[in-house]
Amino acid sequence: MSQTYSFFQSVEKSFDKAARFTKWDKGLLEQIKACNSVYNMRFPVKMDDGRIEVIEAYRVQHSQHKSPCKGGIRFSDEVNQDEVMALASLMTYKCAIVNVPFGGAKGGIKINPRNYSTYELEKITRRYTAELVRKNFIGPGIDVPAPDYGTGEREMAWIVDTYASLKTGEIDAAGCVTGKPISQGGVNGRREATGLGVFFGIREICRMPSVMQKLGLSTGLGGKTVVVQGLGNVGYHSAKFFREGGAKVIAIAEFEGAIYKADGINEEELFKHRKTTGSILNFPGATNLAKNSDALELECDILIPAALENVINKENAPKIKAKIIGEAANGPLTPDADEILLAKGTLVVPDMYLNAGGVTVSYFEWLKNLSHVRYGRMEKRFRESKNTHILSQLEELTGKKVSDEERKIIMRGAEEIDLVHSGLEETMISATREIMDIWNANPEIPDMRTAAYVNAINKVAVSYMELGIFP
Repeated sequence: MSQTYSFFQSVEKSFDKAARFTKWDKGLLEQIKACNSVYNMRFPVKMDDGRIEVIEAYRVQHSQHKSPCKGGIRFSDEVNQDEVMALASLMTYKCAIVNVPFGGAKGGIKINPRNYSTYELEKITRRYTAELVRKNFIGPGIDVPAPDYGTGEREMAWIVDTYASLKTGEIDAAGCVTGKPISQGGVNGRREATGLGVFFGIREICRMPSVMQKLGLSTGLGGKTVVVQGLGNVGYHSAKFFREGGAKVIAIAEFEGAIYKADGINEEELFKHRKTTGSILNFPGATNLAKNSDALELECDILIPAALENVINKENAPKIKAKIIGEAANGPLTPDADEILLAKGTLVVPDMYLNAGGVTVSYFEWLKNLSHVRYGRMEKRFRESKNTHILSQLEELTGKKVSDEERKIIMRGAEEIDLVHSGLEETMISATREIMDIWNANPEIPDMRTAAYVNAINKVAVSYMELGIFP
């Protein structure tokens, strides 16, 4: 009989499974696994109708092997301590895998944001920030939050404003939080970062001949069929980049239902359709599926669960037909599902590194805030001038002219968004190769998730050892 695990216990189980393939002392492994600080708070907020509501909220700092800690803040009535601890620990491992020098953290406020006015949400967010400041749980060198489920640029702007007002004169105050609007110190490319990171990671897997051969697939993304579960920020951008990368998105699922279209779905047209009708159903040319979960069980090459936790479990895992599952959401597979899919030979590309695009670009934003210079400002014109000179010399030497379109591409200097996307691409390609090298070097490692954990554990352990905490 299978055991039911809490989210944090599932993370610990995956950690323990990977720890067997490392050389580290048991005590050090226990330290890496444990959450260092858990702040469980209650605070009163006066609502628009005059009543006072006591708000329950959390901030967990899982590891300080690197400073600051980093992790999002979610607004959800499902928030609880176990979930926040699990997500904080995943952030530690995620940052280690993609070589971002942060410890893991996570925050949550136990509310359904749909039930509150904008003014009430602002008061809750600002009071939460003040509580974090009071306990020294936020700051550009301490702990840097970011958006997560139920939050976005607006909430991050409230946080940075509250922090700056309480820390008068702190020159790096903008670095206390990432995911801010561009006007408040945000970075171009943050919004699409997670979906783009998912695309870069899966694309790199598909470029590996040995992996594709094992799965019975051709090398490269071209022509591969993709199913995306979720049309939120991550699902939308994942679908967009897969379509632009030559793959065919044949089905998209949302909470109201799912649609199937054999010749491919344009996510932008679907998004407009949903905005107009309130549903993805009845999209022109597409077939409605009986249940949204039916999309997960379709015949396809790549399945991207990009919405909720535990959507693939022991009940539906045997019916999954995808050759590759890319975990764009946090924890979309249960441990039971992992075992079933492993036995079937399905390649599961794990969340803990695949959806690290958000934290990678958050790191770029944090660096931008600390340097007080936007990317590209110092070199864009210099590069354009240099490229123009090189091009004119080549044209003179060859006696040939390039087209106006090619001229624009060659002469153009890098904008901030170009540099951010390039940095993210390099990060995801390097992380993918590191994980696959570890997996290939030890045939006893059963799956890619375990290889990713081994990679993370080794990096965090080395940091602890170099700090001299374990002489």
